[in-house]
Order: sequence, then structure tokens, then C-alpha cells
Amino acid sequence: MAFIRKKQQEQQLQLYSKERFSLLLLNLEEYYFEQHTANHILHKGHHNERKVRGSLKICSKSVIFEPDAISQPIIKIPLRDCINIGKHGENGANRHFAKAKSGEISLIFSQVYFIKEHNVVAPYKIERGKMEYVFELDVSGKVEDVVETLLQLHRASCLDKLGDQTAMITAILQSRLARTSFDKNRFQSVSEKLHMECKAEMVTPLVTNPGHVCITDTNLYFQPLNGYPVRRLRGQKPVVQITLQDVRRIYKRRHGLMPLGLEVFCTEDDLCSDIYLKFYEPEDRDDLYFYIATYLEHHVAEHTAESDMLQWQRGHLSNYQYLLHLNNLADRSCNDLSQYPVFPWIINDYSSTELDLSDPGTFRDLSKPVGALNKERLERLLTRYQEMPEPKFMYGSHYSSPGYVLFYLVRIAPEYMLCLQNGRFDNADRMFNSIAETWKNCLDGATDFKELIPEFYGDDVSFLVNSLKLDLGKRQGGQMVDDVELPPWASSPEDFLQKSKGALESSYVSEHLHEWIDLIFGYKQKGSDAVGAHNVFHPLTYEGGVDLNSIEDPDEKVAMLTQILEFGQTPKQLFVTPHPQRITSKLKSLPQTCSYNASTACSPGEESFEDLTEESKTLAWNNITKLQLHEQYKIHKEAVTGIAVSRNGSSVFTTSQDSTLKMFSKESKMLQRSISFSNMALSSCLLLPGDATVISSSWDNNVYFYSIAFGRRQDTLMGHDDAVSKICWHDNRLYSASWDSTVKVWSGVPAEMPGTKRHHFDLLAELEHDVSVDTISLNAASTLLVSGTKEGTVNIWDLTTATLLHQIPCHVGTVCDAAFSPDSRHVLSTGADGCLNVIDVQTGMLISSMTSDEPQRCFIWDGNSVLSGSQSGELLVWDLLGAKISERIQGHTGAVTCIWMNEQCSSIITGGEDRQIMFWKLQY
Repeated sequence: MAFIRKKQQEQQLQLYSKERFSLLLLNLEEYYFEQHTANHILHKGHHNERKVRGSLKICSKSVIFEPDAISQPIIKIPLRDCINIGKHGENGANRHFAKAKSGEISLIFSQVYFIKEHNVVAPYKIERGKMEYVFELDVSGKVEDVVETLLQLHRASCLDKLGDQTAMITAILQSRLARTSFDKNRFQSVSEKLHMECKAEMVTPLVTNPGHVCITDTNLYFQPLNGYPVRRLRGQKPVVQITLQDVRRIYKRRHGLMPLGLEVFCTEDDLCSDIYLKFYEPEDRDDLYFYIATYLEHHVAEHTAESDMLQWQRGHLSNYQYLLHLNNLADRSCNDLSQYPVFPWIINDYSSTELDLSDPGTFRDLSKPVGALNKERLERLLTRYQEMPEPKFMYGSHYSSPGYVLFYLVRIAPEYMLCLQNGRFDNADRMFNSIAETWKNCLDGATDFKELIPEFYGDDVSFLVNSLKLDLGKRQGGQMVDDVELPPWASSPEDFLQKSKGALESSYVSEHLHEWIDLIFGYKQKGSDAVGAHNVFHPLTYEGGVDLNSIEDPDEKVAMLTQILEFGQTPKQLFVTPHPQRITSKLKSLPQTCSYNASTACSPGEESFEDLTEESKTLAWNNITKLQLHEQYKIHKEAVTGIAVSRNGSSVFTTSQDSTLKMFSKESKMLQRSISFSNMALSSCLLLPGDATVISSSWDNNVYFYSIAFGRRQDTLMGHDDAVSKICWHDNRLYSASWDSTVKVWSGVPAEMPGTKRHHFDLLAELEHDVSVDTISLNAASTLLVSGTKEGTVNIWDLTTATLLHQIPCHVGTVCDAAFSPDSRHVLSTGADGCLNVIDVQTGMLISSMTSDEPQRCFIWDGNSVLSGSQSGELLVWDLLGAKISERIQGHTGAVTCIWMNEQCSSIITGGEDRQIMFWKLQY
């Protein structure tokens, strides 16, 4: 896991540099201001006086001395425990010292901490009682300045109210930042152009380090105020420097529930970023984000929860990868322990000798939060909840907090735990001793509702093994805390992680993970749905739960912020409707087909899609960007509106706004027939099974049946009160959409010979809409129908019951085209607003939306890639999973109005407003 790798790199660098001091030795919310080379004078004035060489660190709440010799402990003196601060030899800390010659600083205090003696990470040793330490600075001329700074910080530490302390320290920090600026000599090149500079803090777990951010036309820089070196492999550097060209992702972050954070990644998948910045003003954050985002616009594809969902649903992201993506998008970061990535408990069985992933009883119920898994405990919590005054909450602790994260990671990150707990480890019996014990406590404990962290499904076992040989205490039974005890079914830490990963990617979890996502990132996170799911936490854990800027009392504000940072925070809500289920392997094994439009309907007697190899169609769509124009013909006087092709591909039928149906021979490249049914535009056409009859819909409210063999109209269906916009056919049923706000389903077979008695069409169903219907399409089994309206609504209908399943207002203006994916799991729609929207059929959720600068009038797709015809005449190839346009192909001189693809997905015909039909071929 990224956090573990980062810790291991830091440990290697500390060994390399022999440096023991780190910002983790500071208290939470404490700043490190400056350091001075100095000697600690032991036994001052006595015959055994000696000096210990090292450096003196001046911090906002303490003084820290780090000896050069690693055998000596680091000394930390809290300023609040200081009695006198001054130059050595002076009586009292507050006397005037300007004329004194001494280069020595005297600290008289009542408490001191000793840390990392012999460079061993262990609980801090504390010595109490009145003591005096003397420090000799190398540069005696700086003593007055250092003493003045210490006196100022001491006054802040001794203020009665915590809010006043924070305000005074903040004022000192801002004053220092205002007097300094970024050193432009640190630019990588003299030709760099400065864009902006501002004050900010670099955020790492439990620590923020103030300094200056600077961005140029090529680089992003951060220079710490205190000069504390930024660790990098093979040495240390005074600034962080990130080349904009290397940036792959940037995210705005909440920090302490405030919109002040910005995280920058130079990797695609790593959870640990290259820098996390916290700004003092939201405007500075937004300006920097906008500048980098503008730079990246043409270089990096933007990731959204919806686009990641589509990839996960279709099997292009594992469950683990998808959860990482959701955590990232929900402001979870390994640099912020109050918002560390959260993962679910998956396994329920920690006692068996064998782990059976085929048994549903092996798994935790993912539809319930941890607090609701034990029915008896939940009943007690609900009783308390009912009696509680507003604001009510069911759980007094959260499922993710800095304490819980470090509970799991103490063996690899002991200094973080010591920092969080003021120099102490937790009680030995309360530590992370056993997987089974921890799970049992989460099920039964009165206040323990914690989930897991990504490390449980990673590859690094370090957090389970006491490889640092830490003294973590002795349990009541007498045994020392050492490695984590594993369940019986795990033969080793490596085996445990391997089986945990297998459980996370199992069929059961794939089928139920969306239920847990609803609780943590989705619609059951807040409101009445959260109450119904027994998923209500303290109001302070939610985004928007409190407005810190509205709190005037400084003490209350500081206390509130501390609680927010330490108690845990609920992820940013990503979904407000039920999350779709994953398409499992059982469904993935079903035959995949090409896009299903009215003109590509698979009919009895035709070659079925199952007869075609999946590989050939996949190959065709993989090469869709290599589409090349083969032939083009202008056969109409107005825009082409529909295309249908005979099974052998020799005859092409087209309709047009010029009111004609035309038959074109692909072999002779000649127009063979031109038929006119009325003086109004024809809107679409299709061929019936057997290639004997072509059907056309018209703006004159009718549907016409034309016999190819006899060359005559054989039937007319006068079915609507306004123009018929689109027709589909399947299994002797006709589906017609109209501007009269209906879609009608008809049964019946037209007369086989002209002149015979016309067949009576029976109206089986009428699907009513509020406004004009402009397009319809069937799924492959003809059990579902999607319709698109003039006002931008996409409707999904169950044809077996003639009921509306979902109504999704997802476009501004007319829906131009809509079609199901081959597996019927998704609907794609295009509109006059230029959007391509992907809708989950099961939930009706809009799961992906991409925008072009012009309407996309028609399209075909295979579920992953889209070939669309645009208003300008271009054909666009879209990668839905990558959320980008892959290729632009010049085609018609006017809008592309209709598009047809053969069953093999290898031949394409388009029609346009330029009155032309164009034949395209794939080049392999």
C-alpha cells in the first residue's frame, strides 16, 4: 500500500541522513519555525561540565534539541511548562538583555520529554521537577532574537483560553510568512514565467508545514518557511518541485471540512500523492487548481465517479481499484488520517480452518453498516437513539478516524501513534493483537464500529508483522504484543492478504458491493435513507454539518475543529440514487452483440449474432478509429433520415425529408427505385425478415409497407395523430414513436401480395409521454424499450408489462438518439445539448456524461466505444471508459443524420443533411 511504501522510504532516508528529528515530534497543530546549531551544556559551572553538540528547534509550543550523537535522546521542552526563559546568568526571564554578552539561553521548566534514545522508537520518557537547561548557540548575535521569539511563543502557550493561544500563534505564523517570499533562485530555469505565489501549508499525516507555493508556466513549487528539508531519495532538497508535464491528476480537497485542500498526483493509480497543499484562502486554492487544470486539459483524461462506475460495472476495474477510485473522489487521502481511505470488512468467518468463498455465510452482510450487524446491539442503540434529543445519532464513534487507522498501522508507523497519543502507545490489551478479536469487538463492542483500510487487501504484510521489534507492551495474560494473530485459515501473513484479496474480488462481493457503496459514498449516507439503513453518525462527521466560519467564539471553534479532525469524517457523498450492481461473470458470459438500433434489428431467418465470433467484433471495435471512406453517393434532394440494408448487403434502402424511399444497388452502384408515398417527409425505415418488405414512417402520421418483389405499397398503418418519428420491428410486432406524445405497440403481419385484403393491425399497448417522442430503440431481447423526448427526457419501459421503469431528465433540449448496450445493462443517449449520457438500466442512474461542442445526432456502440455522427458532419469515436474522444473523422458537409452498421461490425453506412450516403470500411 502507498502509505507503507512511503513510511519505508522515510525510514531508509532517515538511516541515510542519520536524522532523527521529524515533524511528528511536534504536538498536533503545532508549527516548526526555525533551527540553530547549538550545544547543550550539561552541569553548567561544575567541574564535570560538558557539551553535547546538536541543533535547537524553535516550535510554536515547544523547544526541541536534537543531539548529533544518536545514543543521546532528543529533548523536548513544552513552552507551557517553562518557568523562566532568558539569557543565562540573568535574574528572571523578562529582564532587559540587550547589553549582555552571553551567547547562552537558559530555560527553567517543570517537565521534559526524552525521545528516541539510541534511536529506538519507544514511548517518551518524562522527567518532572524544576530543572534548568542551558543551550549555547553557535552565532551569539542571534541569541536576543531567539529569546524574544521564545518569550512571545511562551506567552501564547500560557494563555488561559485555547482559542486565544491558537489566534496568537496564527498571528505569529502569518507575520513570518508575510516577511518572507519564495526564493526565485530555486526555479529550474531562468526562463520560467511566474504565474502566482501564495501562502500555504504542505499536509502530511498528522502534520502541516507552512511555507510558500509558487507556480510557473512549467513547474509547481513549495518552499517550507522553516527550511525543514523535503526528503527525497538520494538526499534532501529545500523545495518541493513538480513538473507540470508530469502531473496526471489533481483534486480539490476538504481539510477539516473546509474547502482549502489541493492534492497533486504524478501517477495514475497510486493512492499517495506527490504533494497535498492546504491554503489559507479558498480563492488561492481555486486559482491554482484552475491554472493546473487548464494546463492538463489536453493532456489528461478527467476521472469522475460515473466514468469509474461504468468501468467497474463492465469489469475493467477490479473491486479493489474501484474502491480506491471512490475514496480518492470522496476526498479520502493517505496524507490526511482524518480522511484515510476506508474499505469494508468482507469476511465474517475468522474461526474455520478453511475459508470457503462459495458459501454466502463466509461473508459479512454488505447491506448493513458495522453497527447494525449485531441485532441485539442495534436494538440497544436504537432505544438510545429514540430517547436522544436533536440532533440525533445512532453511533457515538465513527467507522474511520486517525486513531483507528493507526490502530491498524502501529507496527509500521509507531511514530504516528506516539504523535497522536502524546508520546504513548495504547494499552496492550486494546491494541491490534488479533484479526478475530478485532472483528468480534466490531460486532459486539458498545462503541466500536470501525471498518478496514486498503492495506488489508494489498500486498505488503508489514502492518501485520512487528519487524521493527517494537516494545508494544505486555497483555494481561503475560504475553508480549508482537505480530498480529491470524485466523486459522491463514498459514502466513502473505496467505492472509492473498485470501482477503480473493474474498474482495469474489462473486458474492461483486454482486453486493454496491450495497456497501450506498452506505459509505451513496444515497444511504444522509437523510431518511440513512435513518432507514441505521447509518446515522454524529452531525460533525458530515460535510456541511457545521460552518466553522460562522463560529465566533475562538475556543468553541478550535474545539470543534479538533473534534472534526480526531473523531473522523464521513466521505464526500458521490451518489444520490441507488448504485448499480456490477455485471458479474455469469452475465458477462452471455453473447455480446453489436449496437441495437431499429435498422440493425436481428430477425428470425437472419444470421444470428451468436454465429459470429466475439473476437471478430472486438477486433472491429478496437479498430474503429481506422475507419476510412470507401464510396459516397448523392441520391436524395433533402436530408437522409433512415438506412436499411438487405441481409446480403447488396441493396441499400434510404428515406429522406424529400418524401421518397430509394433503393440503391451497392453492386451496380446505381439507383434502382424511387418511391413516394405522400408529399411529406419520411423519418425512418427498416427491412422485415426475409428482405421482402421495407417499412417507412412518415410525418403524415402514417407507417407505409412496401413490397420489394412487387414494387408497390402493400399496406398503410394510420396509427398516430402527428408525425411518426421512429419505428422498430421485432417478432411480428411494430413499435412506432410519434410527436403525438405516444409510443404504440402493434401486432400483425402485412399482406403478402399487393391487392389482397389488408391486414388489421391490433394495438397491444400505448406508452404515454408528456411531450413529443423523437426516438425509440429496443434492447436485444425486445423486453425493454427506451424513448427520448423533445424536452430531453429519456424513458425506459418494460414491454412485458407496458410500464415505465425510469424517467431520467438528462438532456437540455431534444434527445436525438438512444440505444441499449448489447448486454441491456446500459442506455446511451445523445442530445441537442451535445451530451452523451450513459444510464444504468437497473437503477435509472445517470452514471456517465460526456460533452461535445455540438449535438451528436446519431450513433452506434458496443457498450464501451461509440461512433457518433455530429451536427458538423464529423464522425467521432468516443472511449466511454476513458472518458475521451479518441478520433475525429471528417465525413459529411452537413449533419450526420443516420448511421448503420452490419452484424459483423465491419461495414458502416452514414446518411447526412448533405443528401449523401457514405460507405465506410474498417482498415485492419
